Amino acid sequence: MNSRIITKGLYLYGFIPNHSDVSKLQKLASLGVFTVQFEKVSAIVSNSSVIDFRQLSTEPLAKLLVDHQKTIENIMNMGFNMIVPMRFGTFANNVNEVVRIIENGYDLILATLSKTANLVEIDIVAMWSDFSLIIAEIAVSPKVLEMKAKIVADKKNITQSDQVSLGSLVKSIIDEKKAEYANKIFSILAPFSLSTRQHEVMNDEMVFNSAFLENHDQAILLEQALDELDGSLNGMINFKMVGPLPCYSFFTMEIKELCFDDIDSAKEELGLENSTSEKLIKQAYLDKAKMFHPDTNSSSESADNFSRINKAYQTMLDYVNAVKPVSKDDQFSLQMETVTKNSFFLKIKE
Repeated sequence: MNSRIITKGLYLYGFIPNHSDVSKLQKLASLGVFTVQFEKVSAIVSNSSVIDFRQLSTEPLAKLLVDHQKTIENIMNMGFNMIVPMRFGTFANNVNEVVRIIENGYDLILATLSKTANLVEIDIVAMWSDFSLIIAEIAVSPKVLEMKAKIVADKKNITQSDQVSLGSLVKSIIDEKKAEYANKIFSILAPFSLSTRQHEVMNDEMVFNSAFLENHDQAILLEQALDELDGSLNGMINFKMVGPLPCYSFFTMEIKELCFDDIDSAKEELGLENSTSEKLIKQAYLDKAKMFHPDTNSSSESADNFSRINKAYQTMLDYVNAVKPVSKDDQFSLQMETVTKNSFFLKIKE
C-alpha cells in the first residue's frame, strides 16, 4: 500500500480463483508475474520497485497504465477468464501483506469473482469523422448568423469580446449536437448490455465514450447493433470498439485505508464505547439522526450536526467492512491497537 515509503515491494494486478492446473499457472511467468494464494483466491503480483504515481508526469504515467492493463488482458487471454482487476498503482510490502489483503477482502473477492464469471467489458468510442465539416455547418447555422448580423449592425466591427461570445455560442451548439448523437448511440446500444459506465469525453471531436458490460457469449450482439448503427449514420461518426476486456469499469477493486483519528472522532460523535458492534453503531446513528434531522429541526446548527453524524456513521461502516472479515464475533474493539491492525479494507472502486 502507498502510505509507507519503501523501495521494493509487490505490485498487485488483480485476483483470480485458485487453480489446480500447475502448468497453466507456470505460464504466468512469461508475463513476469506470479500468484500469492490464500484459500480459494490467488492474487496476481510482480516484484517491483515502489513508485509514487503522484510524482509522475503524464507520459510515463500513461505508459505504466498501458502496461498494467496489457498485463491483465494477457492474463485473461491465457485462459484466466475470471479475473478481478486491482486499481492501477497498488503496491504491497511483501507476500504476508498480500495475504492479509486477500484475507480482509476475502468474501468480497469471492463474490465478485462469481459475479463476473463469463462477463467482459466492451469499450466504445465515437468521434466525428470530419470535425471541420461540423464546424463549417455550425458557422452558417441560424443562431450563429443571427449573432454575427446583430454584432455587425450594432458595431460594424467584431471585437475580441464579440469573438469570445461567438466562440461560446459555437461551443454550446457543438455540445448540443454531441449530446444529441450521444443519446442516440446510447439508446440503441444500451439494450444489448447488462450495464454501462459513461467515461469522460476528452475533447470536442469525441462524441461518445462508454463501457458496456456483456456476457462473453453474447457480446457479438452488441457488435452487430454497432454495425447497424454505423451504417445508419451515413459516415458522420467513426466508431472504435475495444474488447473483450476485463471488467475494469465495473468491478475494479481498490484498498481504502483508515485513519485511527477519524475513527476515534466518529466514535465520539456517535457516543460509542470502546467495544461495539454493527448493530450498536446503527442504533447510535439512528438515535442521533432523530435529534438533528432537517425534517424535525430546521436550525443551521442542526443541519451541520446532521452532516457530521452522517459522516461519522459512514466512517464507522467503513471500519465495520475492514474488521468483519477477521473478527470472530459480532463485538469488536475501537482501541488504537485493533483499529491500526485493521486499518484497510477492499472495496469496488466507484
